[in-house]
Amino acid sequence: MAREFLHALDDMREAITGIENAVADRTFNDYKTDWMLNHAIQRGIEIISEASRALPESVRSLRPEIPWPQVRTIGNVLRHEYHGLSDAIIRRVVTDELPPLSEAVSWMSEHFASPKE
Repeated sequence: MAREFLHALDDMREAITGIENAVADRTFNDYKTDWMLNHAIQRGIEIISEASRALPESVRSLRPEIPWPQVRTIGNVLRHEYHGLSDAIIRRVVTDELPPLSEAVSWMSEHFASPKE
């Protein structure tokens, strides 16, 4: 039986992979000076944030090490308070927060995958 939230995990995984690919071999200065890179990463974070809202609490609770409230709210910050969000904060999200989130999303995807027939 397919879970209704699996699409959200797929969206999160795709956005995380896109961000990882975008920052590979790029410096922090590249991020700060490349408008396209900067906005692509921010959009990826927005997608992750929005998709996380589709995960039921019972699913999120399986990975309590993830700061789910912050994952959910950073999208609103990017959309509405973007002028107050520093490049250093985005960098920290990408370098420190995305790797454990990526692992958790992969684990959830495997855990809730439909059995192969």
